Amino acid sequence: MPLPTYLVDRSLREYCSHDDITYESIAKAFGLSLRLHEGAFQRMKALAGAKPPQKDFSWDTPSPALDAKLRMVKLPVDESRDEKSQALLVDENLWVPISVVNGNVHILPGVPNLFTQLLNGLKPFLIPRLESPEGKGVYRVIFSTPTAESEVAAFLSKLAAKVGPRGVKVGSYPRWGKKRNSVTLVGKDKEYLESLVPEVEKGVDGIRVENEEDVDSDEEETK
Repeated sequence: MPLPTYLVDRSLREYCSHDDITYESIAKAFGLSLRLHEGAFQRMKALAGAKPPQKDFSWDTPSPALDAKLRMVKLPVDESRDEKSQALLVDENLWVPISVVNGNVHILPGVPNLFTQLLNGLKPFLIPRLESPEGKGVYRVIFSTPTAESEVAAFLSKLAAKVGPRGVKVGSYPRWGKKRNSVTLVGKDKEYLESLVPEVEKGVDGIRVENEEDVDSDEEETK
């Protein structure tokens, strides 16, 4: 069975901030060391161009500014794995590497436009790992409930234990700023999912919906 894939976003600025400890924290969690990724560092310098990015800065002279830049390309390394698979440069216009730990933990920058750009570049690596890349044969049933998540937690835990062996995942999602929350069932056996609808509607004191926003619209109209 393939490992599940996880995405971790991290704060990324022009220079590392004092609290940017994502790489260090992930490395410590997996018992790994940090190593300079030479390819990312060389691309960082190339994209910076001939003009120094700041006054009195030199790529060849040790300085706090250089240390901060190096820190952004010192990645967790597992000596037992192929080094090339542990850091991916997916966009030729970016020096930012995607660090891959344990084969399934992908570390991306938390800056929205960079995250999106790199995630698009990561698609060729992720899609082959999906059991059903087009999402065919996977069904989702959504329930809208006015009940707080804590109030239905016990029911959902029992439900998850019951349906788990049948390949069904149970999800619960608070919707901040809204009067209703969402509960979902995801699985491949459509007939079995449909058979669960009455039980779940009763258990969460909710109703099945096609889209979460449908009930929101109805509530707005009754105000």
